[in-house]
Amino acid sequence: MPIPSVKRTSTVLRLALSLAAAALTAGCGGSGAGGTAPTPTIEWARVSTRGSHTVAIAKDGTLWAWGINDAGQIGDGTRVDRATPVRVGAGFARAAAGTGYTLAVKADGTLWAWGDNASGQLGDGTTTPRAAPVQIGAGFAEVAASRNWLEPVSLAVKTDGTLWAWGSNRQGLVGDGSGLDQHAPVQIGTGFTRVAVGDWHAAAVKADGSAWTWGSNASGQLGDGTIASTPRPTPAQVLPAEVMEIAAGGAHTVALRSDGSIMVWGTNRDGQLGDGTTTGRRSPVLLGGGGFVQIAAAANHTAALKADGTLWTCGANESGQLGDGTFASRSWLTRVGSGFAQVAVGSRHMAAIAADGSRWAWGNDDFGQAGDGSWSRSAVPAQVGSGFARVAAGLGHSLGVKADGTLWAWGLNDMGQVGDGTDAPQRGAPVRIGEAFAQVAAGYQHSLAVAADGTLWSWGSNSSGQLGDPSVASRHTPAQIGSGFVRVAAGRWHSAGVKADGTLWIWGGDVGGTYDTPTQVGSGFLEVAAGHEHTVALAEDGTLWTWGNNGLGQLCDGTFDQRIAPVQVGTGFVHVAAGAYHTVALEADGTLWACGENGAGQLGDGTTTSSAALLGVGTGFAAVSAGELHTVAVKADGTLWSWGSGSLGELGGGAFDWRPEPTQIGSGAAQVAAGGAHTLVVKADGTLWAVGQSAFGQLGDGTVSTLVPVRVGP
Repeated sequence: MPIPSVKRTSTVLRLALSLAAAALTAGCGGSGAGGTAPTPTIEWARVSTRGSHTVAIAKDGTLWAWGINDAGQIGDGTRVDRATPVRVGAGFARAAAGTGYTLAVKADGTLWAWGDNASGQLGDGTTTPRAAPVQIGAGFAEVAASRNWLEPVSLAVKTDGTLWAWGSNRQGLVGDGSGLDQHAPVQIGTGFTRVAVGDWHAAAVKADGSAWTWGSNASGQLGDGTIASTPRPTPAQVLPAEVMEIAAGGAHTVALRSDGSIMVWGTNRDGQLGDGTTTGRRSPVLLGGGGFVQIAAAANHTAALKADGTLWTCGANESGQLGDGTFASRSWLTRVGSGFAQVAVGSRHMAAIAADGSRWAWGNDDFGQAGDGSWSRSAVPAQVGSGFARVAAGLGHSLGVKADGTLWAWGLNDMGQVGDGTDAPQRGAPVRIGEAFAQVAAGYQHSLAVAADGTLWSWGSNSSGQLGDPSVASRHTPAQIGSGFVRVAAGRWHSAGVKADGTLWIWGGDVGGTYDTPTQVGSGFLEVAAGHEHTVALAEDGTLWTWGNNGLGQLCDGTFDQRIAPVQVGTGFVHVAAGAYHTVALEADGTLWACGENGAGQLGDGTTTSSAALLGVGTGFAAVSAGELHTVAVKADGTLWSWGSGSLGELGGGAFDWRPEPTQIGSGAAQVAAGGAHTLVVKADGTLWAVGQSAFGQLGDGTVSTLVPVRVGP
C-alpha cells in the first residue's frame, strides 16, 4: 500500500549524501563520450533449452540466455526474468540448460555453472546458488543438465573420454553406486563421447558406438527389456555398437545410429517414440526411415533433424511445441520445417538454429523462453527477431528495439534525436540506427539506448548536458557515454540510469544542479523514470523515491514542495513511469497508483483534480507508460487501456476527446509507450502499432495523424 512518508532509510540517506556530493563534484564519476555504436549481427551456432529458460552460443563464442531467472540461471547476476537474450560471457563452445541452472564449457575446456544448487548440481562443492558463472573445472568437452528440479544431476565428458557426474543421487543418476549426493564431479567411467540426462535416468555413448544407461527404469527407459522399481545405480550397456548420439526425455530414450537411423525405447503415452503407436517399449526398436543427423528429447516429446535440414517432431503438443500448427499429440515423426542446422527441446517448447544462423522458437513462452520479448506461444516455428520488443516515445520522435537487437528511430529530427547522422528535419518511417541494443528511452529532444553489453549511448539535444558529455553540443549519431547500464530514462533536460550493480546515475539539468557527465547518486535501485523536471526511482526493496520539481504534486509526498533530496513515498512497487508532470506506479499485485497533474484526467481517478498523494487507479495491470498529458497501460490479460488527454487522438479510442478514467482500447498488447501526443504499442506477436499525432512523422506510418492504432513497419 503506497504511503506518503518523509522517513529516511539507508537508501535515501545514501542518495541524499550522494546528491550533495555530486553537486560539488559534478562531472566526475561518468564515462567519457566516444566509441563506435554496436553493430555486430548475432549469428547463432548452438542452442539449449530444457526447463523454462534457454541458452545459446553465437558463432563468435559469446553466450546468451533468456527466460525464467528465479534461481539466477540466466547468469547475468540478477534474478530478473529476461524475455530477450542477455549476454553472459565470451569464449564458449558448449552449453546445457537445466531446470533452474546452466552448465557451459569454454573453448579452453573450462567448465562453468550457475543457478540453483540445492542438490550440488553446480559442482562447486557447495549447495549455494550462483547468479553468475563460477568455474568448476578444466579439460571438459561435453555437458548435460537435468530438467528434473526435484532431483537434478549434471553429467560431463572430458576431452580424455572420462565420464563425470554430480548432484542428486536418489535415483542412482550420479552413477557411482553410492546413492549419495555429490556436490563436486566424480568420475564414473572411461571411453565416452556423448552424454544425456532425462528426468529420472541418464544415457551415454562410448567411442566404440556402444550405448549405456542408468537410473530409474520404471517405464523401461533403460532399454534392457525390463521394468524395475529399483533404479540401476551404475551405467550398463544397452546397445553394443553403431550409436553416435543419444537423447533422454522424461522417461524415454532416443539413439541416433551412424547410418542415420533412429532407435527408441521407454514410455510412449503421448507418442513420443514416434513409431505410430502409444505403446511403451522396454527394449530398443528401430524407426522406419533414415537420413537423420541430430536428435533431441525432453518431457514427452521428441525432435529429429535430417541431413537435408528438415525438422521432424512427435509426442505431446499441448503448447504447440511440435510446431505443426496444431495442439494435438502426434505418434509419428512429422515434418514441421526445413533449413535447420540444430534443434533443442524444452519442457513445452522448442528452439532451433537455421543454417543461415537465424534463431527460431515455438511452443510455450510463459517465462520468455522463446526470447522474442512477446511472452506468447506459437504453434509453428517462428523466427525470433522479426518483431519489436521495446519502444519509447518522446515529444515528437519515437524509438524501437527489435527482438534481434536492431535499433530503429523515426519522427522529429531537428536536434538529431533520430540518430541517423543526417540533418533531415524529420523521418516519417522507421530508420535503422544500429544493432545489438536492449533498451531505449526517448526524451523531449534527445535519445538514450543501452546496448546488449551494457554500454550506454546518447544523441540529440544536449543543451543542458542531458547527453552526458560536457560539450552541450547536439549529436546526430549515437555516442557511448558509459558502461554497465541496464535501465535508462530521459526527461526534458536531464537523464538517469541504473547500472547492473544497482547504482543510480543522473546527468543534465536537475533541481539539485547540473551534471555534465553521468554521476552516481545512490545504490540499491532497479528502475528509474524521468519527467520534465522530476525523477522517480524504484529501489530493490520495492520502495518508491521521488525528487525534483513538485509544483503539481508529481512527487507524491503529500506536499507541493520542491525536493533536492529524495523522499520515500511508498513501498511494494515493481514498476514506475513519469509523465511531464505526473507519476504512475505499479504494485506487485497489479494495482496501479498515480499522483501529480490531472487537468486532463491523466491520473485516471475519474476527476480532473491534481493530487499530491498517490491515488488508486485500478487493478490487474502489468505495464504502464506516462506521456505529456495522457497515460496508457496493459493489463495482465493483454488488454490495452488509456486515459487523460486525447485532443490529438493519442488515446486511440477513435475520437478527439479526453477521459478521466481507464478505457479499454485494444487487446493482445505486450508493451506501451506514451509520448508528447502519440502512443506506441507492441503487440504480443511483435507487431508495432501507433496512434495520435504524427505532424513530425512520429507514428512511423507516413500519415499525419490517426484516431485508431495503425500498423507500423518495417
